[in-house]
Amino acid sequence: MNEIKVPASPQVWARIGGALYLIIILAGIYGELVARGHLIVSGDSAATARNMVNAPLLFRSSIAVDLLMHLCDIPLIVIFYMLLRPVSKSLSLLAAFINLTQTAILGINKISLLAALAFLGNASYLNSFSPQQLQAFSYFSLGLHDYGFSIGLIFFGFRCLVVGYLIFKSKYFPKTLGVLQIIAGVCYLINSFSVILSPGLAHLLFPAILLPSFIGELSMCLWLLFKGVDMNRWNRNSPELKNL
Repeated sequence: MNEIKVPASPQVWARIGGALYLIIILAGIYGELVARGHLIVSGDSAATARNMVNAPLLFRSSIAVDLLMHLCDIPLIVIFYMLLRPVSKSLSLLAAFINLTQTAILGINKISLLAALAFLGNASYLNSFSPQQLQAFSYFSLGLHDYGFSIGLIFFGFRCLVVGYLIFKSKYFPKTLGVLQIIAGVCYLINSFSVILSPGLAHLLFPAILLPSFIGELSMCLWLLFKGVDMNRWNRNSPELKNL
């Protein structure tokens, strides 16, 4: 049986990583803004329930796309580890573990979305509750998902800080990308901790607080996709990876 060759060029890893990153960004926009954004009515459980019942496939597609996003996270985590290992193997590994924790939390968190839809189903055991109660339960589950999402982004915020530092120190990526990643991490942390500690403040900050995060992630995505790694500096600073 022939051994499968794994591409060793960091440019190959960068291009694949950029493509995965783009899928993650587009999937996140679709799931949170396009699909659920059109169904969830803030503060109105009855209207939200009607929208979900009338468009169950749209709601389910948001869950499926979210899960695809989390699946893409896993190879992207490995790629970032490979690309940043020459700077610091230990810190790259730390970032990978933090990122995997975030992915696990967000993946499990999808149960809340499935529960929100289940409360609006036709199962006989739901007849014990009034329609208004089921609508409230469903809306409560959507709220739990928001909290779970915020908890996951705490871990991703710390990951951005570590990755941003590694990119800044790498010499084969622009320092600006590292700074943008660090700013993105700070914004994620401010947003998530404000959701937990002061929802009123979080409401005032959102969505402006996440704009720098979006810019930082999109910049990294596009750089990986179209520019990749400065090979001259990579070869000078990462001789240990030449034999991968």
